[in-house]
Amino acid sequence: MKTLLVGMAAAMVSASVMAGTEPFNLSLTPAIAVYDRSETINGMTLSIWGENPQNSFALGLVNGTTGQSTGLSLGLLNYANTYKGCQWGLVNYTTQDFSGWQGGPFFGLLVSVVNYTGGEMSGLQTGVVNYAGQLTGLQLGLVNYADAADAGVQIGLVNIIHHNKHWFSELPDELAPAMILVNWRF
Repeated sequence: MKTLLVGMAAAMVSASVMAGTEPFNLSLTPAIAVYDRSETINGMTLSIWGENPQNSFALGLVNGTTGQSTGLSLGLLNYANTYKGCQWGLVNYTTQDFSGWQGGPFFGLLVSVVNYTGGEMSGLQTGVVNYAGQLTGLQLGLVNYADAADAGVQIGLVNIIHHNKHWFSELPDELAPAMILVNWRF
């Protein structure tokens, strides 16, 4: 039995070395981690503050991903360059493009405090404040802002699509630059 476990562990380590990725990471900070922040994690990350490119489940207080990453990040603060999957935290921040769901399982609701996507946001944002550079999807929150929208709907107290230039004149393709309760652009 012991030989079998050692053999399985050796196979997993050699497979991860050949692929140039690691299956698991533990991190106190990006500088104090099992694997350097340049190593890609394909599997699971547990951290106080972690920062790696990853295709994994990340659980920590602060989850940072670099490059193009995918998976589920669950923490107080989640940040990324480009991300596909779910970012669930009090604050979710993506500098470039995001595809999936930004929100959080907090306060008994599936909302976060702030969701920010600097580039194209394709999918769903559920938060108190939602921001998207380019919206393709749905924003649910108290304040929703999109600089532009291809096909987007906003539902909340304050809804702003900066690219909408006219009030009600482009119906049904767009509603208005700013609206209460609902706004859209198709």
